[in-house]
Amino acid sequence: MKKPPSTFHKWRPHPWHGLSIGPNPPTELNAYIELTPFDLVKYEIDKETGYIAVDRPQLTSSIPPSLYGFIPKTYCGERVGRLMKGSEKGGDGDPLDICVVSERPISRVEVIVRAKVLGGLPMLDDGEADDKIIAVLASESVWNGVEDVGQLPSVIVDRIRHYFTTYKLHSDSTTTTEIGETYGREHAHEVIRAAIEDYEENFGGEGE
Repeated sequence: MKKPPSTFHKWRPHPWHGLSIGPNPPTELNAYIELTPFDLVKYEIDKETGYIAVDRPQLTSSIPPSLYGFIPKTYCGERVGRLMKGSEKGGDGDPLDICVVSERPISRVEVIVRAKVLGGLPMLDDGEADDKIIAVLASESVWNGVEDVGQLPSVIVDRIRHYFTTYKLHSDSTTTTEIGETYGREHAHEVIRAAIEDYEENFGGEGE
């Protein structure tokens, strides 16, 4: 009789806490996708159940310019906050966000993609660090030679910046967001390491 793989779960693993961070963090890792460039509704993970929940319809005409989700087993806490200039409250208490650029259209959410990290955008959301890591699909030949965010076409990064500048805007909004200059791969790796350490401090490491 064959045995199930060691990663088998009798119940569905929680995407934040039960999935692997990937083969070689912070360089290459897994991203759990909550939004695609085709979504006019903002979806995000329900932290209690691990299922995708409807947050709100998109409030502006902006749509996500890339796949968007989070890195499993990361947490934006004190360490992530210390890396963010102007952060007054530390991290935002969520898993670390990631945008994954793909040349081929991927239209499904709740999928795991292998991502190669290139850089990121430093975003402050009401004083909390809310970094947006920028990556490309690791298995895609179009972006195979790209190693840093500066090698991406500038229009891609501009679209990501514009989306996060406008995605919470509406007439009654009191939320303030600030996005600084794009940072490269090395700083992105530092942010990811900090988010892994924040996660381990708050939730424990593997096997705990």
